[in-house]
Amino acid sequence: MKNQLFIVALLLAVTVSFAQKKELRAVGKLIKTKDFAAAQTQLKSIEGMMSSADDVMKGTYYTYLAQANFKDGTTQSTDDLINAAKAVNMAKENGGDPEVVDSLADAIRTAVVNSAVADQGAKRYEVAADKLEAMYRVNPQDTAFLYFAASNLVDGVKYDKAVVLYNELQELGYTGITQMFAATDAETGEIKDDFSSAHERDLYVKSGAYIKPIIIKTESKAGEIAKNIALIYVSQGNNDAAIGAIEKARKINPDDTTLLMTEADIQYKTGNVARFTELMNEAAAKDPNNAELQYNLGVVSADAGDKDKAKEYYLRAIELNPSYPAANMNMSSMILAGEGAVVEEMNNLGTSSADNRRYDELKQKRKDIYLEAIPYLEAARSENEDVEVVRTLMNIYSIVRQTDKFKMMKAKLEELGG
Repeated sequence: MKNQLFIVALLLAVTVSFAQKKELRAVGKLIKTKDFAAAQTQLKSIEGMMSSADDVMKGTYYTYLAQANFKDGTTQSTDDLINAAKAVNMAKENGGDPEVVDSLADAIRTAVVNSAVADQGAKRYEVAADKLEAMYRVNPQDTAFLYFAASNLVDGVKYDKAVVLYNELQELGYTGITQMFAATDAETGEIKDDFSSAHERDLYVKSGAYIKPIIIKTESKAGEIAKNIALIYVSQGNNDAAIGAIEKARKINPDDTTLLMTEADIQYKTGNVARFTELMNEAAAKDPNNAELQYNLGVVSADAGDKDKAKEYYLRAIELNPSYPAANMNMSSMILAGEGAVVEEMNNLGTSSADNRRYDELKQKRKDIYLEAIPYLEAARSENEDVEVVRTLMNIYSIVRQTDKFKMMKAKLEELGG
């Protein structure tokens, strides 16, 4: 009786195995004829059989499933792409043909990247991020997908989601450092850094076409990630988390003055003036010949109410870059701000002899303010024909009776449509 049961079980196994092979052969034909929809339907109908299939059949099944979802790269569906990637991984784990599976995996990866790039170009940043993050979840060894997903979320101003991914990248210890295989063109002297492998580069070097083989390492993205986390927390008003993130970022990249300035701004806003002053002095000492940094120090000082210090920084920025438009504009604005008190006093004077004398003094003081501001406005205008700059200059030239310049600015204003 036992023998009979064994024979029946064996016959059943043979029958199931035969059915599996038959069904898979039918799917293979559908894949070859590019009838991917029918192949997907057929694969769904035999999904239950795979639990009892051997590794070869499972490998074949998942390879076909990947191909049916991928549709030779013509699919426009994110779900299809991700399902194809999952199926490829299953094919790898279950004895799929390595050559076929590896080639298919590379094609799917490229398709996802190209699709995400197209989304970026169309400013569908969150869609691109979803594709890239999904690919990372399928292939967690490829951490770059998670990094680019976070970058797309930043571009799409989806900071809440971006900071979650950035924190995950930090926990993973992601740096993004990659090796590039490079060599120098023997004829032109130019460095080629896009060899696909050391082997390919070495073959070119042996041929004599290239010399000086080297490995170039890309810069770490750890500092950028930490900085982005800090800036996102700043934008969310989470000052404590921001300062903690900045401290971490500065340990990774101590020379990044943007981080230093960001912390200074937070410290000022939270009332820590001592720390703010310390950071401002540190920033000025780090890069005294950086016009942009000096300008930014001026802006922060002005926001903090220290007008004299702000002027000092703006003048230093202009000394380093005489045509710096923003520094010249801010400097002229600070000078012209002094006009308000003068005009107010003029308006409050009476008609006595003393008041008349004071009025003349104030009138000259007002003119001196205008004359002091003119060079900065002219320098700002030399780099940018801004309507407001032109209008301001026109009005000032009129008041200080520089008639020719007034007429020139009036004509320029009309030309600009102001």
